[in-house]
Amino acid sequence: MDSVQTWPQLQGTALGVVDVLREAGVRPGDRVVLKAGNSAGSVTVLLGLIHMGASVVLLDQRQRSEDSGRAAEQARARLAVVDDDASPVPGLRRLYVYELLTAAAEHRPADERIRFDHWERLPDALIAWSSGSTGEPKGIVKSGLSVLQNVRRTIEFMGYRAGDVFLPLLPFSHQYGLSILLAAWLADASLVVAPYRRLDRAIRMAGQAGATVVDATPATHRSLLNLVERRPELAADLGSVRMYCTGGAPLDRAAADRFTKTFRLPLLDGYGSTEMGNIAAATPDNPVGAGQTFHGVEVLITDDDAVPLPPGTVGELRIRTPDSFSGYLSPGGEVVPERPAWYRPGDLGTVDGAGNLFVLGRKSAVHRMGYTLYPDIIERRASGCGAPLKIVPLPDERLGSRLVFLVEDPGGGTPQYWRERICELLPAYEQPNRVVVVEEFPLNHNGKTDSRRMLRLAESTVDDSDETATPLSL
Repeated sequence: MDSVQTWPQLQGTALGVVDVLREAGVRPGDRVVLKAGNSAGSVTVLLGLIHMGASVVLLDQRQRSEDSGRAAEQARARLAVVDDDASPVPGLRRLYVYELLTAAAEHRPADERIRFDHWERLPDALIAWSSGSTGEPKGIVKSGLSVLQNVRRTIEFMGYRAGDVFLPLLPFSHQYGLSILLAAWLADASLVVAPYRRLDRAIRMAGQAGATVVDATPATHRSLLNLVERRPELAADLGSVRMYCTGGAPLDRAAADRFTKTFRLPLLDGYGSTEMGNIAAATPDNPVGAGQTFHGVEVLITDDDAVPLPPGTVGELRIRTPDSFSGYLSPGGEVVPERPAWYRPGDLGTVDGAGNLFVLGRKSAVHRMGYTLYPDIIERRASGCGAPLKIVPLPDERLGSRLVFLVEDPGGGTPQYWRERICELLPAYEQPNRVVVVEEFPLNHNGKTDSRRMLRLAESTVDDSDETATPLSL
């Protein structure tokens, strides 16, 4: 563990950061880019920006410089605060996180404690960006009220408490990680800032700090599971954990069952989005699917004509929440209002008779051999083969679509072996045209499967003859 700070100590530094930012000309309501990795310093700067009522434009630390420049220009940002190892943000004056912290140490702030009230009243308090996996990234604008009331709703629903020690294995520059960071502050809990790409170090820090709540994407939890299965002695450092939580992608039930067997706790699934915030979650008392929707939030399962469907029927999700985003950022930096009666995230799911939500994946249909298929739903059925898998559909003039199944198997099982296991579970029209085995799926910056790299991999291995592919290392 690099350092330990109490919240009062961090708060004092954050208030000093506010003074430095004011001297730099930043005023309440100004839009400020924060492009930094997870660190105590970036948390301190974020809290300082919130206290002074600045609009925070969150960018991923590893985003390309030219993309950051376009985002900052579109947001009409005044200043960029960056890590020293982050790519620059062209066209903006920048301050480094370490510069702010050094200068803040020389200040004696007039304010006594961090307050959220100015930021809470700001209509564009947070500007985050969609992943761009289904098109160009969009600037998503949220009011401070919508962000903070969703975090408070999450704290109440999940039963977070002051004695908790949060270990988020997530980037704070995205909705999920930011939500956990703010929950730790508002619940007066402790926060462990761990290197989430170095799980061995993160586990050691969990033991040192006595982590009680661990949050990560399904892919990261799967890596954590593989690591502990190989090195069982590491499990002792996770002995204080009372909740393992996940979200950001559909949960692989086979891996979740292995997880429960190894850690003797269920992997609690959740559902949310940058636009809507946290929507539903499983809890220790109800570890079923993605659990119940939060108080004040509504989810409908409908057909394509918006007609509600009965429990147990698969359909499209529609969401209504008071924590909805304000709109998308226009090319000129204005907020284009987006307040539909029911928001459609483009996901498929179902609700059981007890009201538990099951999210099945994206509503991205493909047509094949006269059938309309949903690859994410096929993935869930095929995951019973015993390994994580992803389906990449490719256009085909004769078939309509060709299905490439990518199987994650660090043990190096052959494509033919996995094809036989998969075909036992699926009807002929859903079976793979080709099976590709990889050691591990490629991940993007926020720990989700990198769909663009998966597409390139599928395209590079497909031909018109063979139905299998040799194992690959990515």
